[in-house]
Amino acid sequence: MRFTDRNVLVAGGTGALGQAISLAFLAEGARVTVAGRRASEADGLARAAGNARDHLVFVSADVADPAQAAHAVAEAARGGSLDAVVNAVGAWAGGSPVYEEAPETLARMIAANLAPGHALLRAALPPMIRQGGGVIVEVASLAAVGAQPGQASYAASKAAVVALFLAAADEARGRGVRVNVVLPGTMDTPANRVAMPDADRRGWARTEDVAAAILFLCSDAARAVTGAAIPIRGAG
Repeated sequence: MRFTDRNVLVAGGTGALGQAISLAFLAEGARVTVAGRRASEADGLARAAGNARDHLVFVSADVADPAQAAHAVAEAARGGSLDAVVNAVGAWAGGSPVYEEAPETLARMIAANLAPGHALLRAALPPMIRQGGGVIVEVASLAAVGAQPGQASYAASKAAVVALFLAAADEARGRGVRVNVVLPGTMDTPANRVAMPDADRRGWARTEDVAAAILFLCSDAARAVTGAAIPIRGAG
């Protein structure tokens, strides 16, 4: 029970990966605040949480908006410290070479993938620095590394995420706050199975494995780890 009585915010906590992260924290004793756009999305998560649902709170918030991100952070820290923030918000667009992409694709990817993390950093770092500790973990993508034909704008937005969070890690160094990034490859989610029915899933990353890596980074065992960008691939 590594996170007993610790306050954790999971942004995007109702998606396939977000649910895996939220349930993993709940199983280890954390009080989990989940930020999402629609309260109805939290119903399945609450059912899956079982007896731990008493430690689960849903906050309706679009964390790409700075005011709503600040509200989610404040709710997660209500009555105590803000111990960990995990951002699992994101979206994908692709399928065409960059010269055939719609002009708005890059702006849409920046809004979906970069803006939420930026708003959460601005909201979470000041209280964590004041209290002298805390952990922030961003879910980026393995697409941030190397050439990514057919998904250039998505990859560019995720590369920007990595640059943003590694800069924040250096800025928070020595203040008790750790900032890290995980880089999952293609994840084994229902949506990806539908989108790629004929794909070889042996190399896909399980959401539970990504969640396990995130919990490690948020734990005391990773107290010397900050400014890391950690790839997570399937074992196949």
